[in-house]
Amino acid sequence: MRLYSQEKAIEISGDILLYAMPTISLGSTLVIGDKQGTWQFLKGFAVNEAMTFGLKLAISKPRPNEANNNSFPSGHTSTTFQSAAFIQKRYGWKYGIPAYALAGFTGFSRIYADQHDILDVLAGAVIGVGSSYLFTTEYQKKHMEVTFTSNRDNILLGFNYKF
Repeated sequence: MRLYSQEKAIEISGDILLYAMPTISLGSTLVIGDKQGTWQFLKGFAVNEAMTFGLKLAISKPRPNEANNNSFPSGHTSTTFQSAAFIQKRYGWKYGIPAYALAGFTGFSRIYADQHDILDVLAGAVIGVGSSYLFTTEYQKKHMEVTFTSNRDNILLGFNYKF
């Protein structure tokens, strides 16, 4: 038996993540001055939202709780997975794993709150990840690096370039 307060807390947490994850994803690009990442995120976000809401209108699937006909795909899930995929692909798995865990929790929260079924959530995740992967490339803070090492007897000069 679920407690009403527990159910509401899980649902509200998913609602908060809907706004927090894209804000953090976009905000991180602005804080570190990653202009290319900013545009990549915004393009992926726009495609994700257009696909998600276009499919909601075209398919018109009823929600499990019968509140309306906007069930497929899950917008909360597509948005959080788009953000998580951006973070993972742009900045690596170190940041991607926690982001995907939060996105997964959001999907769970939508099923738990009887807003979506598993198909809605899986479709949202696929759309979110796909829309981010279309535009996102790995972040390379340093494309070119010159290294210098010396000791009493030797001097070593190096040059690295990342493509």
